[in-house]
Amino acid sequence: MEKKFITDSGIEIRDLYKQPIANTENPGEWPFTRGVQSDMYRGRLWTMRQYAGFSTAEESNKRYKYLLANGTMGLSVAFDLPTQIGYDSDHAMAEGEVGKVGVAIDSLRDMEVLFDGIQLQDITTSMTINATASTLLSFYIALARKQGADIRKISGTIQNDILKEYAARGTYIYPPKPSMRIITDIFDYCGREVPKWNTISISGYHIREAGSTAVQEIAFTLSNAKAYAQAAIQKGMDINQFGQRLSFFFNAHNHFFEEIAKFRAARRMWAKIAKELGATNPKAMMLRFHTQTGGSTLQAQQAENNIVRVTLQALAAVMGGTQSLHTNGFDEALSLPTEAAARTALRTQQIIAYESGVIDTVDPMAGSYFVEELTNQIEEKAWEYIHRIDAMGGSVEAIEQGFMQREIAEASYRYQTQIESEEKVIVGVNKFTVNEEVKPPVFKVDDSIRISQMEKLKQLKSERNNEMVAKHLLAIEQAAKADTNLMPLLIDAVSDYTTLGEIADCLRGVFGEYRA
Repeated sequence: MEKKFITDSGIEIRDLYKQPIANTENPGEWPFTRGVQSDMYRGRLWTMRQYAGFSTAEESNKRYKYLLANGTMGLSVAFDLPTQIGYDSDHAMAEGEVGKVGVAIDSLRDMEVLFDGIQLQDITTSMTINATASTLLSFYIALARKQGADIRKISGTIQNDILKEYAARGTYIYPPKPSMRIITDIFDYCGREVPKWNTISISGYHIREAGSTAVQEIAFTLSNAKAYAQAAIQKGMDINQFGQRLSFFFNAHNHFFEEIAKFRAARRMWAKIAKELGATNPKAMMLRFHTQTGGSTLQAQQAENNIVRVTLQALAAVMGGTQSLHTNGFDEALSLPTEAAARTALRTQQIIAYESGVIDTVDPMAGSYFVEELTNQIEEKAWEYIHRIDAMGGSVEAIEQGFMQREIAEASYRYQTQIESEEKVIVGVNKFTVNEEVKPPVFKVDDSIRISQMEKLKQLKSERNNEMVAKHLLAIEQAAKADTNLMPLLIDAVSDYTTLGEIADCLRGVFGEYRA
């Protein structure tokens, strides 16, 4: 029996070389299969970001300055777990987690230190934050004002994608409906006051990290995007306006051609979805996306092999037309990336950009029999998922019924059994192993970080106007109950050094907490 070759999504790879080439559109034209710009990287390279944040704001600030000095074009901030789920560093739930997977940010004072010596109007900043995105954005806007920046000119992105938290990641606080309300408050406020800010980065990355296939990654991401757009439209917002500030965040995994085809299919599908929702402005139908190489593909065994994996994944993202890219450090299966690993990851992007020649052609994969057909097949299978989700009532209902979670879990199980049976080879893990390995130096965050953060909080609360903080929290509570836009009140509150935990607790009192 002839062996079948399949992608990680289970799509059979067939001999297609006698098939006609269907794609005749031009780059920069609807439905944007070939890219959102007519000249792509000939006109402007993708933004090279390095996701970083650890320990205290002081330590992360040093890393940011190091990355900027080495050619990073934009910053990408990782926050620690307590910050992500609305606990100050002195909360009992924060013990053992302060500064571990990102930087601890309790107040505007921490944000001031995080960006000390960095003018916010001169850079773009991406912040991977969801449940507390409104508060972190408020810190950022308040700091920009303190620096004298015109907030209408600051640019960047907050992830702000709560639906994928329920489906795949788990750093949620409030139930889905009030969470969606906060997100549309952000859309509305930024549309009026911070027009260059990308108000959401609808994320397939964490869906893929949880074990989904490439098809599931774009299907579930686009379904979530559709839900956010519909919620904004129901609030009276114009998709031709807020649609221009939507961005997406995808994973780049190991199957080189499937990843390229995935990015192409996602662009084409979103263009169609946005048009169906009433968009007429081409910019509101463009799927612009950031890519991060696959964290779950990094292996602790023979860690140096991860440099090759990251290079292939980054190249797939570039060939697929990404607007922004983060490359993982080769040592991240062992620890936070060392400075040397972060530099190697950045150099990977720079070598692709300046030495490989792939940027010289607008869309190098256009017209490939295989890539064009694979793009079509991925789109077809992703539409099948989206139609099933629509039949359930949309993403919120599909998540509440556990549909996405079950599909991801089953795909993850299939993938793992393929590795364990050696049907899928992972070099250095289930094949080509070595008995003795030299482990690279690892970077660890000391537990004493929490003590220093607690001392800073104690000092902050002794110095600020606590009577004013109490007034701000009361105003936020009343606005949350009255369905008034929360953003202006949050910015006022954080400007007077109300803490992230105080704001989250206030909203917990109104909205409650979600239990899966």
